[in-house]
Amino acid sequence: MSSEAQTIQKEEAGNLGFIKKVKPHIELIAAILSGIFIAVGWLLEKNNFISLYVMSYLLAFFIGGFAKAKQGIVASIENKDLNVEMLMLFAAIGSAIIGYWTEGAILIFIFSLSGALETYTMNKSRKEISALMNIQPEEALLVNNGVEKRIAVAELEVGDHILVKPGERIPSDGTILRGQSNIDESMITGESIPVSKNRQEEVFAGTVNLSGSITILVTKKNNETLFHKIIELVQSAQSEKSPSQLFIEKFEGRYVKSVLFATFFMMFLPHFLLGWNWTEDFYRSMILLVVASPCALAASIMPATLSAISKGARHGILFKGGIHLENLGNVDAIAFDKTGTLTKGKPEVTEVIVKDGIDKETLIWKAASIENYSTHPLAQAIVSFAKSQMEIDLLTPEELEDIPGWGIKAKLNGKQWKIGKADFIEDQTATFANGKAEILANQGNTLVFVKMNHELVGLFALKDVVREETKTAIDELRKIGIFTIMLTGDSKPTAKVIAAESHVDQSIAECLPEGKVAQLKELKNKFKTVAMVGDGINDAPALAVANVGIAMGGGTDVALETADVVLMKNDLLRIAEAIKLSKRMNHIIKQNIIFSIIVIVILISSNFFKILDLPLGVIGHEGSTILVILNGLRLLK
Repeated sequence: MSSEAQTIQKEEAGNLGFIKKVKPHIELIAAILSGIFIAVGWLLEKNNFISLYVMSYLLAFFIGGFAKAKQGIVASIENKDLNVEMLMLFAAIGSAIIGYWTEGAILIFIFSLSGALETYTMNKSRKEISALMNIQPEEALLVNNGVEKRIAVAELEVGDHILVKPGERIPSDGTILRGQSNIDESMITGESIPVSKNRQEEVFAGTVNLSGSITILVTKKNNETLFHKIIELVQSAQSEKSPSQLFIEKFEGRYVKSVLFATFFMMFLPHFLLGWNWTEDFYRSMILLVVASPCALAASIMPATLSAISKGARHGILFKGGIHLENLGNVDAIAFDKTGTLTKGKPEVTEVIVKDGIDKETLIWKAASIENYSTHPLAQAIVSFAKSQMEIDLLTPEELEDIPGWGIKAKLNGKQWKIGKADFIEDQTATFANGKAEILANQGNTLVFVKMNHELVGLFALKDVVREETKTAIDELRKIGIFTIMLTGDSKPTAKVIAAESHVDQSIAECLPEGKVAQLKELKNKFKTVAMVGDGINDAPALAVANVGIAMGGGTDVALETADVVLMKNDLLRIAEAIKLSKRMNHIIKQNIIFSIIVIVILISSNFFKILDLPLGVIGHEGSTILVILNGLRLLK
């Protein structure tokens, strides 16, 4: 390529870059130019340059009003209904007809300026999704038979191996094949603390590898990653309108027609009834067109809703639409699934009791060595407990028989062992426990007995323990007036214990998945609005029946598809945070609507009593529009 061609190419690239930077601000630039032409026109008018000042005002009209006029005309044709933009256009043209060039131009200027600011604020409220899209890596380091090659992320296939170095963003969902690192998952879960990841653990596209180099096995295509689904979800939520917004838009068309009728009558009736002259009639009619326009009312909801959705996304709370965000603030009761929601979902050893003369650590070590060969959750819990208590290699049994649903038999160091249910070991007395076994069972523990050479030597008490944050989360909900219910398939004694530990107001035991649906229906009859919190898989029917379904996501795409609200991190405290955000949004929307109506009434009354002039009417009307938009943006803080 010649140097001249290269120069032309650079100039074209520079021009494209300039256009790309200017395009988002084109409305604001047009408004500023309109203001400049108004100032020039005013100066020319003061110096009696009639034809020039009219030309300057016409340029102000055209430059400032083109975008809004086009938007209003196109929308009116498409919807076959009049809108706010058309009211402003009629008012500006009417002002010019009766010789109020300055007032008409000022109307166009402030209207275009408020439109530019509204566009700016809408873009600001959407910045979270833009930030998400900007962090998506464009390239990945593919490793094939030891050879490294940079390729586009879009070219990655399931089964590919990619190398991610410290400081780089992970380009695709996958599992770690080699290496260990700390991963910053804040863009996915909203959690600022890095998570340690080892071999076979899952990682997500868009997260940051902070420390060691890791090789990842790609498990999803680029358009199927959790990161991509989150972007789609937030975009969909931002485009979906809440019931309040839909009502305002439906109301707007009828209101605009009412204003036009009122304006028409005001052109004639005051002349005959109150003795106004025709010029005053027409002037006051134009002011009525301006001040009665529902611009502030129309802008009362959408900026606030978008701001709340964006803030939620930033904190790992994903709303599937404005309707769910709005409904969440009206929730009176919340039903919780127990396993995996209020509790950790995995059994943990809560206590170990051994017979006198038996070394406790030795019993734990040998029991874990045997249970290591079982896949049962209780067995794995015992193994995990042993590893957390001591640093020692597990033994290998000489003989082993796993009996599903009952327990395990083994020969270890020449001794016969049986570990499992009381019926399995054929000894339910456990007298060495001094009655503590029964107490532990009544507290919701599952008992695993250990027998060595036909002698009962110990027992493990295991329990699906309540999450650390559960009590605090339930207490926070109680503070804001939410009634809480736990739904579980456990027996009544176990449910009662877990409910007490969780601080929930009510527990419903022996509740199968279909039973949860029936209970949700009953709760909806008792309470006005009910939410359901579950893990997004086996609780899907109940989530669908509830007024608002909340899934404890934990980064799973299943949760993204089932519920109305998804908590990307399994943090129950985020529920109270989401409800508070919803209540605050609803409060701000009410503020905006009341403020907008009051301003319209005051301006209309002032106009009727001839207190208000067109410039002040424009400032009052457009100023109120800007204020409600800025009020909605407070939710971003």
